[in-house]
Amino acid sequence: MARRKICVVAASEITIRAFLAGHLRALSRRYDVSVVVNAENPDFLAGSGVEVRVIPLAIERRISPLRDLAALFALIRLFRRERFELVHSVTPKAGLLAMLAALFARIPRRVHIFTGQVWATRSGASRLLLKSMDRLLAACATHLLADSGSQRDFLVGQGVVKEGKAKVLAQGSISGVDTVRFHPDNKARACIREALDIVPQDCVFLFLGRLNPDKGVLDLAQAFTRLPEGCHLLFVGPDEAGMQARIEEMAGAHARMHFVAYTDNPQQYMAAADVFCLPSYREGFGSVIIEAAACGIPAIGSHIYGVSDAIEEGRSGLLFPPRDIGALADCMFRLFADVSLRSVMGEYARERASRDFSSARVTQAWLEYYDALL
Repeated sequence: MARRKICVVAASEITIRAFLAGHLRALSRRYDVSVVVNAENPDFLAGSGVEVRVIPLAIERRISPLRDLAALFALIRLFRRERFELVHSVTPKAGLLAMLAALFARIPRRVHIFTGQVWATRSGASRLLLKSMDRLLAACATHLLADSGSQRDFLVGQGVVKEGKAKVLAQGSISGVDTVRFHPDNKARACIREALDIVPQDCVFLFLGRLNPDKGVLDLAQAFTRLPEGCHLLFVGPDEAGMQARIEEMAGAHARMHFVAYTDNPQQYMAAADVFCLPSYREGFGSVIIEAAACGIPAIGSHIYGVSDAIEEGRSGLLFPPRDIGALADCMFRLFADVSLRSVMGEYARERASRDFSSARVTQAWLEYYDALL
């Protein structure tokens, strides 16, 4: 008996590898899965155990009318030819094109998952345009998901999604956390600290992600300058828009501030840290927070939708008003000064990550969702 055909559409290989590989591996055992993605190498999933057909298609992340129109027509032709029973899109631009094309091709089940809104921090015409695109996407979809409950509520409140149309699978998070990979690791902790010349008793605050203004990294650096000796701030991630230079210009040549441009092993830096910090202005969920939690460290995050789902205030970490540098510094000092609180929060964060956000649990929720639809 032929397996039922589904198609997943995303704008980049990174989205597939980082967030969807585990789900696709499980789904491909039950369904005939195709992945449409802007991939230079169609074999980018080779050796990963993900048995899907990769269909390269140029989908620009930025608005590009002519290229977007070409991608839309290519998707319509593909969907009509393949007659998928379900199309599932991820990321805003890929989502809009895929949902429009699936509607025109009369695909019966059209699913999109929201993982954050660029327009949440925009204003004026830019906000209006991007928000209208999300509203159109939502109208074209037959089913909607959000990777956090607070994001779903935000979208409903903004009039983008109708009440009751969007669901959250499990407790949230698009992919969950691999608790085999992310766990406390004393050996990695010692090695990373030695490499960075950080003594064992000092407190390390960690930011891991893109050094981007919307991530609040300037706020974090400024808050850190208010802390006493015995603290270190570690930035791990690619520099965007010259943020490292701006941080260094603002904070000066700070001996206790460290930068690592790239790593394939984020779990090692999490194991080396004492507190994770995400002072972001917008997030869909904040998966990196639960990865840090699985490594046994508490988090400090801005009180925005998405992050407030990843951090349980007062138990797995602390929340502060976004852009409030003084409040951020107070949270950092509190966890620096109270080693016992840090330990209790870290242990609870680890337990919660394993219980509520394991990748196995989230993948199972995806399988059950697909089975119910098909």
